[in-house]
Amino acid sequence: MRPFPFLPLAQTLVVLRVATAFIFFAHAAVRVSNGTIGQFGDFLNAKGLVYGLPMVWGITAFELGGSVLLALGYFVRSLSAGFIMMLLIGIVLIHASLGWFVGEHGTGGSEYSFLLIIVLWVLAATAEKHPATL
Repeated sequence: MRPFPFLPLAQTLVVLRVATAFIFFAHAAVRVSNGTIGQFGDFLNAKGLVYGLPMVWGITAFELGGSVLLALGYFVRSLSAGFIMMLLIGIVLIHASLGWFVGEHGTGGSEYSFLLIIVLWVLAATAEKHPATL
């Protein structure tokens, strides 16, 4: 048996990529299954953005479709860039005003989004250099 972490780097990066994709997929799937897309659209409208509802549907579609492609290893760099942009906008619109911490020391802060940005950055940096992962 290999010593901890038990897998070679390439396989560990696959686990990281699939787990990250799962997080985005679950986030969007819960939004759809709980019926909160309209509520999120209203929130964006209240923040001064127009077309909140279509924007939320676009975000949700990107999270669902993009996460599947990310898990399969396709367009890793492009999808990572898209998810990073989405997270940065989320920090500006939502999380920054709630502080840094998500749990225990705060509610809904930026730390989780920050960590996801770093994970996506690592995934993009380590993506294989062939057209399917660009």
